[in-house]
Amino acid sequence: MALPALVLVLGVALWAVAAVGVQLQCVDAARAGARAAARGESLDAVHRAVARAAPPGAVVSVSRDLGLSRVTVTATLRPSWAVAVPELPLRATATSATEPGAGTPASATQVPHW
Repeated sequence: MALPALVLVLGVALWAVAAVGVQLQCVDAARAGARAAARGESLDAVHRAVARAAPPGAVVSVSRDLGLSRVTVTATLRPSWAVAVPELPLRATATSATEPGAGTPASATQVPHW
């Protein structure tokens, strides 16, 4: 009786570690994108910066105006080993002050293809 409970606890712990890892990838990607957008880089360059750090299949949303640049990275985590475990949506948003003369206001959403 104790062995199945131990396996269940181990599975939940591994699931939590995986969720934290994907959340950290989303945070890192959003920060990289917000820095790039605040510097005035093109939206394509911002998406490339986010794609280098984002988890596979993440959805990226970028908005830049004269005062703030905001990047949101959303990913869904679903374990391949457990059919009964629901998908876990994870999201991170980073905002940075747009540098003076950094470009024109822009907004875009993109689903990276990797």
